[in-house]
Amino acid sequence: MTLVIKAREDAVDDSTLKPAARAIRVGGVVIFPTETVYGIGADAFNPRAVRKIFEIKKRPADNPLIVHIAKLEDLEKLVKTIPHEARKLIDAFWPGPLTLILPKKDHVPKEATAGLPTVAVRMPAHRVALKLIELSETPIAAPSANPAGKPSGTDGRHVIEDFYGKVDVIIDGGRTSLGLESTVLDLTGEKPRIVRPGFITREDIESVLSKEVEIYVPKKNEKPVSPGMKYRHYAPDAEMMVVTGDEREKLKKMKNAVEKMLWEGKKIGLILFRDDIPAELAHLERVENCVIKICSSDERLAASKLFSTLREFDEDGVDTILAEGKEERGLWLAIMNRVKKAAGGKLL
Repeated sequence: MTLVIKAREDAVDDSTLKPAARAIRVGGVVIFPTETVYGIGADAFNPRAVRKIFEIKKRPADNPLIVHIAKLEDLEKLVKTIPHEARKLIDAFWPGPLTLILPKKDHVPKEATAGLPTVAVRMPAHRVALKLIELSETPIAAPSANPAGKPSGTDGRHVIEDFYGKVDVIIDGGRTSLGLESTVLDLTGEKPRIVRPGFITREDIESVLSKEVEIYVPKKNEKPVSPGMKYRHYAPDAEMMVVTGDEREKLKKMKNAVEKMLWEGKKIGLILFRDDIPAELAHLERVENCVIKICSSDERLAASKLFSTLREFDEDGVDTILAEGKEERGLWLAIMNRVKKAAGGKLL
């Protein structure tokens, strides 16, 4: 039986969250909201509890977790050193959607780090998450709350649908504000490198560090050093492709592909990162087997809507999704990272 707790960020109550904190302390698994997506968490120092996360999510054991903390003293319990660059970034972005990879202390369980000599840590900018960590009296290891490979949970009702009866407690905090996972920055090499793009952009980090930051491209079959590096991730049930090219070329490709697939009897979904349906595709609004989702030209709004939109396509029962590609700058880099992984790298 799963205990479901309603918890609003603007009215955090210790007594409401105590059952969830108690579950963490005794080795249980708790789903909780953050500003990015929901996390499915356990005591980071309890190997058995952390293994439960992998079992519940059906997550590959070589995929490391992010450890969430509520105060800087917790970071000192997890990492060997806090370099000057890390301190500058912490001052600028914590609490917030930036995860730092640093050399771990020996007592951090290998289960939380996939056996790596490093640990990924962040301090969420969400009062419910911070209070849960504080009351649990331990850092909480937590990947996104979604079955492995599927879209991340960004709404309490999503995680209840996916995990009721599988975890000890679900804290329902409604919709998350950002809707996209944190940026993961590796500070263990010669240069800082972003291994998972997110809400904190490359430009944001470079402005703080006053130096170039690399965007890391993982090699095939390479052991992941961060969550989200496994190929096909965040994926809906439908086949998915990303439509590339300039404006005219993208619309032509979409129109031709949709008409071909409709002729084949498929139900098609379109994700458009704009504010209205272009004239070239307007006729598709009237087609029963074509579902069009407007995901906004505004990058922050598009990010917040992406995962819920993918889930809606599952509910609509579409066979194939065509997602509009965007130039990968600023936050669009993170959005397109998720879109391409959801598509398994398939481009049109």
